[in-house]
Amino acid sequence: MELDDLLAALNAGERITGDSPLHAVMHRTSQEALRITGELNGGYQEPERVRELLTALTGRAVDETVAVFPPLHSDFGRNLTIGRRVFINSGCRFQDQGGVVIGDDCLIGHNAVFATLNHDLAPERRADMLPAPITLGRRVWLGANVTVLPGVTIGDNSVVGAGSVVTKDVPANTVAVGSPARLVRHL
Repeated sequence: MELDDLLAALNAGERITGDSPLHAVMHRTSQEALRITGELNGGYQEPERVRELLTALTGRAVDETVAVFPPLHSDFGRNLTIGRRVFINSGCRFQDQGGVVIGDDCLIGHNAVFATLNHDLAPERRADMLPAPITLGRRVWLGANVTVLPGVTIGDNSVVGAGSVVTKDVPANTVAVGSPARLVRHL
């Protein structure tokens, strides 16, 4: 099994069993992500170097308009896509195995968490992982300490207030706040 096999399974939403060859590939890939983020977070890095390390982490070019204030944590990296003119503030955490897509012109506040994996509820299958993607449209603003759960899409131009836990899709052009996040306003 190779990374491409794992990505195909993850992007198809397939269960990754805890003792499978795909899980072993996930673990190896995670070790590389930890190495890269360790370098990213180990001291001051010039903005160009931050983007170089993000390119190494994701396996795809990160646009020169992207700005990240480390530390940034990712336990996988290879299923993270970052658009143009994106700002990611310090302390953000990406569990991107299930896929995270950040659209152009997004603002991500301090300590945001993107969680794309769930575990099975049955105790005997608890080591199994169930992936589901997170998608941010264009011009989305997430406040500080927002947590976005697996399978959530946040529509274009929307705002999620600080400290919110997003458990369901947020339509375009809206403001959502709370835990769980609920719509409070249309833009």
